[in-house]
Amino acid sequence: MTRVGLGLIFLCFAALAAGAEFPDPALDQKPSRGTQKAVLAGGCFWCTEAVYEAVKGVKQVVSGYSGGSAKTAHYEQVSNGDTGHAESVEITYDQEKITYGQLLRVFFEVAHDPTQRNRQGPDVGTQYRSVIFYVNEEQRQIAEAYIRQLDAAGVFKSRIVTEVSPLKGFYPAEEYHQDYATLNPANPYIVYNAAPKVAKLKKACPRLVRQRNQP
Repeated sequence: MTRVGLGLIFLCFAALAAGAEFPDPALDQKPSRGTQKAVLAGGCFWCTEAVYEAVKGVKQVVSGYSGGSAKTAHYEQVSNGDTGHAESVEITYDQEKITYGQLLRVFFEVAHDPTQRNRQGPDVGTQYRSVIFYVNEEQRQIAEAYIRQLDAAGVFKSRIVTEVSPLKGFYPAEEYHQDYATLNPANPYIVYNAAPKVAKLKKACPRLVRQRNQP
């Protein structure tokens, strides 16, 4: 897999909405005490992690693999595209500060293009597919309802191809993948793919952006 070079030509966020204002989810969870986890896959986990680390109420983001077995949850194997895994992020969030539906809005509006099947920008393969791995029935209902809402509103030029699947396991990626964008801001892939997404988050969803020194 080549990330540097192709990333200079294609941007992960290239095709977004068809001009319509992006809606909040009509169905969402109510704010409550405590933390919860969300697991999302939308292309390279370096990019997705960078976006969610900038979202208010997010306590931790871990890059990893979901969709396959524990024995194949290793970067070199996953990169072959035949393990069933997708590059994913596990998001631990404060339910009083942000809802699951708001995390999904960031997922669809900013983090990736949900109309691309088995690829995101320069990255091609089933390991880069768009998936929402729900951890409970409430998350499943919110995710499926939001996809129907966005399709019905014609927010995207093409229909959403995001899978909604039960989470059977999340396996953290190798240490060098964690906080990759933060630790490698000058990497060309980060400059041309992750950084523009973080900038888009700040422009498109300012109320969901973590403020400086905000816990």
